[in-house]
Amino acid sequence: MLNPSEYFPEQELETLKQVYYLIMMLIFFNFIIYLIVIEGKDVLPIAILQIVVSLYIALTLDYSSWNNRILFFLLVPYESIVFLIYNHYILIWPIFLIHVFVYAYFIKIYFDKFRKYTETNGLGIAIILLFAIVFVSFIVTSIAETVDPLDALVMVSNAFTSNGYAILGNTGIGKLTALTLVWGGYIISGVGTATLTAAIILKHNQKQQKEMNKRLDELESLIKDNQK
Repeated sequence: MLNPSEYFPEQELETLKQVYYLIMMLIFFNFIIYLIVIEGKDVLPIAILQIVVSLYIALTLDYSSWNNRILFFLLVPYESIVFLIYNHYILIWPIFLIHVFVYAYFIKIYFDKFRKYTETNGLGIAIILLFAIVFVSFIVTSIAETVDPLDALVMVSNAFTSNGYAILGNTGIGKLTALTLVWGGYIISGVGTATLTAAIILKHNQKQQKEMNKRLDELESLIKDNQK
C-alpha cells in the first residue's frame, strides 16, 4: 500500500511529485500567514498541521550535516505546542522571526526541488502556472472576502475543482478534511483519465504490433518461396 507505483501510472507519479513540492510550498506559506495573523478562528487545525509537518521534515532530514541539525531545532513549532497546552499563543519575537525565515527557506528549497525535478524529467512547467492561479486566487479571496486563510483555501479549492464556492465544514478539522477530499478526488480523477488513456493506447499499440508481426511472417514466407 505504501508503494504508489502499484496503483498509479508512471506519468501520474511524475505529476504527483511536482504537485507534492508545490503543496509543501503552499503549506509553509500558510504557516507564515498564520504566524502574522494569529487571531484567526481556525488556529487549532493549523497548529496541529504545523506540528505534523515539522515532524515529517524532522524525520526526512539528513543529520550528517550541522546545518540540518541546527535547522531541526529552529523548525520546532514552539508556538503551536504552547497553543495546544495553554490554548493561547505566547509569541516570543526572536522565535517568531526565526520561524518566518525558516518557513521562507523551506519554500525556496521545495521550489528548487520542483524546478530540478521538472528539468531532469523533461516535464512541462504548466503545473506551476496552474498552482500560480490557485495561489493568487487564494490571496485575493482572503483579502476580498475578509476570511481566514484556511477558509480562503477551502473556497478556492472548491471553486477550482468545480465543487462550488462555499466553505465546506464548520470546524477547522472539518475544513482540512474537505480539502483532503477535494484534492484527493481531483487527483484520483486524473489517475482514472490517465489509466484509461494508457489502456486505449496500449490496446492500439498491441493491435498494430499484431498486424506488423503478421506482415513480417508473410514477408518471411515470400522470401523463403523466392529462395526456393
